[in-house]
Amino acid sequence: MIGYVCVGTNNLAKAEGFYSQLLGIMGAKETYRGERGIGWGLPDKPMLSVVMPFDGKPATVGNGGMVSLGAANADQVKALHAKCLSLGGTCEGPPGDRGGGFYAAYFRDLDGNKLGAYCMVK
Repeated sequence: MIGYVCVGTNNLAKAEGFYSQLLGIMGAKETYRGERGIGWGLPDKPMLSVVMPFDGKPATVGNGGMVSLGAANADQVKALHAKCLSLGGTCEGPPGDRGGGFYAAYFRDLDGNKLGAYCMVK
């Protein structure tokens, strides 16, 4: 049902480098490019875009808002978390079992947008 998700940025060039490398771990490719934003996607999956706000005001992060990336396995969750930190992002919760087979990690991008990565493990 979700077609795409957008997070805001104040520096599109930096966000492009960050997300190209981060989402590349999952095999995502650029699927959209406009003057205010860039999107990445996988076949038959929702697109994730970074955009400069349409109203011209600074991008800000929402309290309680988060985009979570569906990873293939726990190793990919760990790789996404590590890549984010290596690109200058910050940790919001290291990779680990959150109960009931839900394995996740949480981090913030260069603009402070909160992201997660998760998978179900047995």
